[in-house]
Amino acid sequence: MKISTVGLDLAKNVFQVHGIDSTGRVIVRRSLRRRQMMPFFGKLEPCLIGVEACGTSHFWARELRALGHEVKLMAPAYVKPYVKRGKTDALPAKSDSLTRFPYASRRANSGAFLLITWT
Repeated sequence: MKISTVGLDLAKNVFQVHGIDSTGRVIVRRSLRRRQMMPFFGKLEPCLIGVEACGTSHFWARELRALGHEVKLMAPAYVKPYVKRGKTDALPAKSDSLTRFPYASRRANSGAFLLITWT
């Protein structure tokens, strides 16, 4: 089956991946170490990747876009209702693949956004 949407929960060393096809059936659900991220997503056909906005989400979004994927960042408020037990579960990755995406950022726009936000 072809993965159409991936939810990615970012962390410091271990990342949770939840991939579904166009019908919503789970294709992949696993954890990846940092060194496994780029090889894993490099083998995937280009797809939509949902990521909760956090400190490193813009970096990973640029890296994944370079591989041809469409990356959407979403506000933590859209992910929080799915979290049940804290930081060590895979549910945020699942929510990233199922929820809507309110915004995304490109490197060219991020500096202007910071200037507007902090002035």
